Formats: sequence, C-alpha cells, structure tokens
Amino acid sequence: MNSVTVAFAQQTPAEAEKRLFKRLKHNVGEAILRYNMIDDGDRIMVCLSGGKDSYTMLDLLLALQKKAPVKFDLVAVNLDQKQPGFPEQVLPAYLDELGVEYHIVEQDTYSIVKEKIPQGKTTCGLCSRLRRGILYGFSDSIGATKIALGHHQDDVIETFFLNMFFNGQLKSMPPKLLSDDKKHTVIRPLALCKEKDITDYAELKEYPIIPCNLCGSQKNLQRQVIKTMIADWESKHQGRSDSIMRSLQNVVPSHLADTDLFDFIDFENHD
Repeated sequence: MNSVTVAFAQQTPAEAEKRLFKRLKHNVGEAILRYNMIDDGDRIMVCLSGGKDSYTMLDLLLALQKKAPVKFDLVAVNLDQKQPGFPEQVLPAYLDELGVEYHIVEQDTYSIVKEKIPQGKTTCGLCSRLRRGILYGFSDSIGATKIALGHHQDDVIETFFLNMFFNGQLKSMPPKLLSDDKKHTVIRPLALCKEKDITDYAELKEYPIIPCNLCGSQKNLQRQVIKTMIADWESKHQGRSDSIMRSLQNVVPSHLADTDLFDFIDFENHD
C-alpha cells in the first residue's frame, strides 16, 4: 500500500467522517459560489429520495446554512411513488429526529410506469419525467424558490457521455438549470462532489438507505455501461474523471462545429 492508503487505513471512523465531511462541504460551497445557486431569502426544496446522495446533500446544506453569509430556508420533500414494500416510516422518523421541515408527497407513479413501459425496457425516462412534473408543481405550493437535486460529479460526467453516444448531443446536467417554462430553478449542490466520497461518507453516517425497486431492479442500463467505461479509464489513468469535469467547465465554441454557437460564415469579425 502507498503512504496515502496506509494513512487512510489508520484513521478511526470518526476521523474519516470528519475528513470526508470537510472535503464534501468544501466542494458544495465551491459549487454554490461558482454557480450562484443560493440567494438571500431563498426557500430551497431539498428532494430527498432516501438514497445516499440526497441524504448527504441535505446534511451538507444544513451545515452550510449555519454559517452562510445569506439566510435561506430548507424544506425536505420526498415523493412516495408507491413502490411495493416502500418503508413509509423511515424518512419521517429520520427527519423528525433531525428537526427539519418536511413533506411526503404521495403519487402512484410506480403503477403508471409499470403499465406504460414493456417488461425489460428502461423505466428511468418516464419515471424521471413524472417525478419532475410532480415535484415542480409541489414546489409552487410550498413557495419554494429553488429545487435542489442530489446529482453528483459522476452523474454529470456519465450524462455527458450518454448524450454524446446515444443522443448525438454535447449536453449534460448543469449545476444550475432554469426549467423550460422559466418558472423553476433547479440546483445541484453536489455537482463537484465525487460519488466515491459520498458513498464512503454515507456508510460512515449509516443513513437509513431506501433502495429504488424500479431503477435498482434493471440490469444492463446504458448508464451502467458508461459508468463501467469511466471506471476503467480512471483505473488506468488516475484523474481522468477530474479532467473530463474540467473540460465541461472550459468550452471553446469556435473549436467545435455548432453553427448556432459560433458564426463560421462571418468568423473574421469575432473578437
């Protein structure tokens, strides 16, 4: 083992948790500042799925809320999609203990997805659209000014390659997004955080994880293929993922081929 691995192995769980918390908090703070995610007086709806990412996002936003130079409120919202065996008591018990304002929205999207999507086909697209529509509407009812989602850096990179390979687009998950109807602002505070750090932190925190019976039951998803490809790259070339993420923050339109982004006809007059 190298010296870094040995040093990590010698840490107590408390020391490891503190180290990860510091790193994740720094990355979230950087994302919020760089992409102007939070304004004074915001009421942020934190979408809590019961997975490691959203638990970690809520944890970090609560920590930042205490020392932030601006005042903002956090409201945790879970969409109960009526999946069979969903443990309805887990999130309310966790949030009651945490003392956070929360709402559980009950909508049977599970039955809709199972009815509309043929057996063996990917359910993520329809499930995501239904979930997004419900959450957008509910955010209006509670006066939320921002909607926080728990997508991390790995999600951003994977989505980039999914769109490139399967949709023919240079497109990903932006850290901050205005909805198509211009009525909702979505933020992704974990956009600069690595999934490995989140996974390790969640294990140390022992969050009451709730698995998804729709996504988790599907094999050979395109996203999983991309995830495996990137992991292979990273194992052979450490830092490859960070380099890809930096490239998404350093776009040069004149060196691509989109005529809507760069005027190739009158290019001599570009500054």
